[in-house]
Amino acid sequence: MPPYQRALRSHYDGHWEGQPVSRHTRKQSIHQIGADFSVLEFPPSAVRTMWTYATCGMSSLQMERPIELHLFSAIHCEQLVDLLTAVAHYHQTEQPLALGHTVNLGIPWQAGSTCSYGLISLPYLDGPALEEMLLDQKRVSCYWLLPITKAERDFKKRYGLEALEEKFDEASFDYLSANRRSVV
Repeated sequence: MPPYQRALRSHYDGHWEGQPVSRHTRKQSIHQIGADFSVLEFPPSAVRTMWTYATCGMSSLQMERPIELHLFSAIHCEQLVDLLTAVAHYHQTEQPLALGHTVNLGIPWQAGSTCSYGLISLPYLDGPALEEMLLDQKRVSCYWLLPITKAERDFKKRYGLEALEEKFDEASFDYLSANRRSVV
């Protein structure tokens, strides 16, 4: 395992319990992704009852602002490996992503969901200790990819990220629910 991925895995291991499984997409259409890229799948634990999926190698230290993403799920969902791989592919080959960006996932994040966009957010559940990893004098940011609806994405574009986050707080929405309603 290359040093960047090894350091990132160690960083994740320091925050999430359990032994992750390294997963790769089954989709042949994503051929330009870095060979060392994987998605780490952390099973539920005694402390955290949800699944965690985290990119490992979405960025590199050669990028101006390296980021990695994670998302949470109430259920085991192999489709999330494909989804995170597609987002990483976009980040590597089209446009670098950053905090506050939204991405069109192209499909619902889970079956039956109206959330087909992702918001790159601070890792509110894990805090600054997870958010920042320092490696070779370079800051790597580990952000939360929060599934959102098209209406929420449109609201964010019109009123800003802070206004959308206020709507999330007011609604006390269930970020794990594939069937949650839009907060706007």
